[in-house]
Amino acid sequence: MFCYQCEQTAGCKGCTGKMGVCGKKEDTAALQDKLTGALIGLARATDGNEHLINPSATSVVIASLFATLTNVNFDNEHLHKLFLQVELEKQKMVPDCFACSAPCGKSNAYDMNKLWNAEEDIRSLKSLILFGIRGLAAYAYHAAVLGYHDETVDRFFYKALIAIGMDDFGKDELLPIVLEVGEVNLKCMELLDRANTESYGHPAPAEVTMTVEKGPFIVITGHDLYDLKCLLEQTQGKGINIYTHGEMLPAHAYPELKKFPHLKGNFGTAWQNQQKEFAGLPAPILFTTNCLMPPKDSYADQVFTTEVVAYPGMVHIGDDKDFTPVIEKALELGGYAETQHFHGINGGDKLLTGFARNTVLSVADQVVQAVKSGAIRHFFLVGGCDGARPGRNYFTDFVKRTPHDTVVLTLACGKYRFNDLDLGTIGGLPRLMDIGQCNDAYSAIAIAVALADAFGCGVNELPLSMILSWYEQKAVCILLTLLHLGIKNIRLGPTLPAFISPNVLNLLVEQYHIAPITTPEEDLKAILG
Repeated sequence: MFCYQCEQTAGCKGCTGKMGVCGKKEDTAALQDKLTGALIGLARATDGNEHLINPSATSVVIASLFATLTNVNFDNEHLHKLFLQVELEKQKMVPDCFACSAPCGKSNAYDMNKLWNAEEDIRSLKSLILFGIRGLAAYAYHAAVLGYHDETVDRFFYKALIAIGMDDFGKDELLPIVLEVGEVNLKCMELLDRANTESYGHPAPAEVTMTVEKGPFIVITGHDLYDLKCLLEQTQGKGINIYTHGEMLPAHAYPELKKFPHLKGNFGTAWQNQQKEFAGLPAPILFTTNCLMPPKDSYADQVFTTEVVAYPGMVHIGDDKDFTPVIEKALELGGYAETQHFHGINGGDKLLTGFARNTVLSVADQVVQAVKSGAIRHFFLVGGCDGARPGRNYFTDFVKRTPHDTVVLTLACGKYRFNDLDLGTIGGLPRLMDIGQCNDAYSAIAIAVALADAFGCGVNELPLSMILSWYEQKAVCILLTLLHLGIKNIRLGPTLPAFISPNVLNLLVEQYHIAPITTPEEDLKAILG
């Protein structure tokens, strides 16, 4: 196997051999490559025949790309079924190709070994496209679950897949498509923002407890708010409490979700701590989407999967969203006999969330005045994916060291490094404001653009610095969106991606002044002067 799509990849070079650092086995990696190659073949069938693109095929494309994202699907049987669905969609598109006695090979599946063995810079640019559209697919999938689609987004998947399979494409052809990933992802994130806010209302600030009450309960982790809504509806009146985990925390801020009184609080911290935190838990866990750890045998029978998530041996909840098996397991396990009081990484027992664009922009005048008066000197956006690699304590130390006249905005699971800290208030607002999931990155962009408009300057002229942690492919497409918007001076860590070649890195440094994180002290000194 060869895989270097996530931050924890072996030796910061690539996972090879029988198993990746994430636990993905060689045969599963091969199936994911086979599935990706089949997707490129499907896309090739539409090249010059865009009228063949249809909702059924696009749905399969998005689900298949999402399934190959880090820590989503390690179930070989499920991956093979997706492969067969891709082949079926291609056969429906170009039936004559399957009956042709002299096939031209135009719609053939792509051999991914060609990509992994390509010239270094070509491999780097194609990897940026591939990993970017895997992240893009996650956002498009969430929006589609709620019935929201965008033709530009849907058609771009085919264009990007065709580009990955073009052996004669060089840097001049690939680089514009890399940046187009960011442009299309901005449109997709705006679509998802609209889907969530029109379905569940605009998030409002909410204080979330980390206490788990006695009695039966269910923990839900991942990102999909629709799964949570279905679970809340089906557990009403059954004496079962629901607790979010990881990226589900921001659900407590949505009016249509927090109106359920049995949505009680948040259990646990970031996704990479699941194996420790879920061990011995007297409750079932529902896995939705990504940011997941392969379950240990000790609690594997308590784990249920849904959507594109699948692990061997786990009970899967299908499209009917009948969570009866999860509910029955919660009643069987019974929960804690007494109320349990848990804490975050830094000892806090309460978490604040819900500072999305609607909330922050409603007090924009107050924020602008605080900046003009000198009460607020600087804004930091410290967010992104969390992970287990040493060095991520940087983000905790950085936030702790930010001066009292600065504001820290955060989003995604990287916030679990510091979101239980009490940094006090400034101008009547918390100094630490959680915008939401990585899925809510559009909110952060909208806030930055609105502040720039209020000050009559560009985003790069704002007293705003972005300190981003990355782990998987959704972080890749968000980074490409920021580059598309022309945002410069981003500090990225804990390591730079293995799939960015020296020449491509130099290009990013020259054009966008991207820099690796160093130490909190040095970076704060460089930023604040």
